[in-house]
Amino acid sequence: MTVVDINIHHLPEDLFDNPAILNGFLNSAPRGFGEIARVETMDSGKRHLILEKPKGYQNLNYVEGDYSAESKLAAMDDAGVDYGIMRVPVWQEWLDLDTCRAVNDNAFDIVKRSNGRLFATACVPPWGGKENIYELERAVKEHGAVGVQLACHYGQLYLDDEVFEPYLKVLNELDVPVIVHHTPLPVEWRSVIDYTNFRREYGRIMDQGIAVGRELFSGMFDKFPRLRFIHTMLGGNFFANTALLTPHASNRKESLTRLDPTGGDKIKGYLENNIFFDLTHPHSWGKDQVECALKVNGADHYLFGSSFPVFYGWMSQGVEFVRDTLEISQADRDAVLAGNAIRLFNLPITA
Repeated sequence: MTVVDINIHHLPEDLFDNPAILNGFLNSAPRGFGEIARVETMDSGKRHLILEKPKGYQNLNYVEGDYSAESKLAAMDDAGVDYGIMRVPVWQEWLDLDTCRAVNDNAFDIVKRSNGRLFATACVPPWGGKENIYELERAVKEHGAVGVQLACHYGQLYLDDEVFEPYLKVLNELDVPVIVHHTPLPVEWRSVIDYTNFRREYGRIMDQGIAVGRELFSGMFDKFPRLRFIHTMLGGNFFANTALLTPHASNRKESLTRLDPTGGDKIKGYLENNIFFDLTHPHSWGKDQVECALKVNGADHYLFGSSFPVFYGWMSQGVEFVRDTLEISQADRDAVLAGNAIRLFNLPITA
């Protein structure tokens, strides 16, 4: 049984030793908007990069040594993962172009050293300037990036904002899949910060659910019908809202029309053709919930991902969960573990 993990985190291997790279990460976080980035040394002697918002509330921790090619491949061997697709987790919301180039170059180097087991996605600022487009084309056309990554929002702006249209137009023309990674918190975040698990889990879920909803209702896929967005965190549990947020007309004459009853067929079409979901560390969500998600949105719309190395155990637990716990057909199991990734990313492998 072939396994493809589409959510293996990538950071430059020299992040903690190369001042230019480290400063590129630290200085890109917008401190004036409450994003506090710093480096600390742990009791083990390893350094870790911390992101807080607001100050004192940790949302991200990147540990030295976790992101090397050797760490990735060793974890894959241990978990029974054959292939992996790398992405920069969260920080791509802020990185400047020069830092993105360095991030991409290291990713391409890891791909070469992985003996065909790892693939890269392109990390590029999504503002549509010619230099950004050149880097996108370099990553895809020259270095073989199998997809592109975006954050689900940039500052206050979700991806349905018109500022992103020039970049999305190029992605539509390139016809490459786009991984839409969550950010730690939604734009409106103050109601979720007080409790650690609520902040660090539900904040991400809220962010993705809002992003998916805005994309569906904006009609952006009418302009860019070849875009294929793969959202993390099960699209913010979007399976639970799929029917609710698909417009329905009342079967009675109402005194007041409170909800727009139109556009249901378009929403269904976007969900079928343009929106897919990263089955992020699936065991964490529970058997009933994952089986429901596959039933509602279709097993052909979910792709296995581990979020390695947030927890080392998530990769093996996730594989075992999909392989041994879910009561689904073997065809659906194969699709989730590998087939959908091979198809959407056009990977040069067979399941």
